[in-house]
Amino acid sequence: AGSFQEAGVIQQAYNLNFPLHVVPASRAPCPAWSAFSVSSPAIVLETVKQAGAGPEAVVVRLYEAHGSTVTAWLQTSLPVKEAMLCDLLERPLAQGRLPLEQRGLRLSFTPFRVLSVLLVWSR
Repeated sequence: AGSFQEAGVIQQAYNLNFPLHVVPASRAPCPAWSAFSVSSPAIVLETVKQAGAGPEAVVVRLYEAHGSTVTAWLQTSLPVKEAMLCDLLERPLAQGRLPLEQRGLRLSFTPFRVLSVLLVWSR
C-alpha cells in the first residue's frame, strides 16, 4: 500500500536477493551487534570493502534510493580515527574530510546520489 518508499520495496528486494545465511556457531550467548547503521530509510549502505590503501582502512558506499534530498547519519561501532569522502577509485576528494561527531558522520544526499566514504581505523 502507498508509494514504493512507504511500502519498503527496496528493503524487501534486498531481503529477497541477498538472504541471510545461517552459520553454525557455539552456543555461547552473544549480544546483538552491528558494525554500521544509517539513520534514514532512504539511504542504502550498499558496500563495505577493504580499501586499496591497506588493512587499516575500509570504503563504505551508500546511495539515496527514494529520489529525495536527505541528510543522514552513518554510525559505526568501529574505532574510526579519520573519515573522508572519496571518488570511486578511492582517492580522497578535495574538501572531503568529514568531522567525526558523537552521532557519527553527517552525510548529505541529493536524489540517487552515490557517496563513497574512506574510513581509517585508529590503532
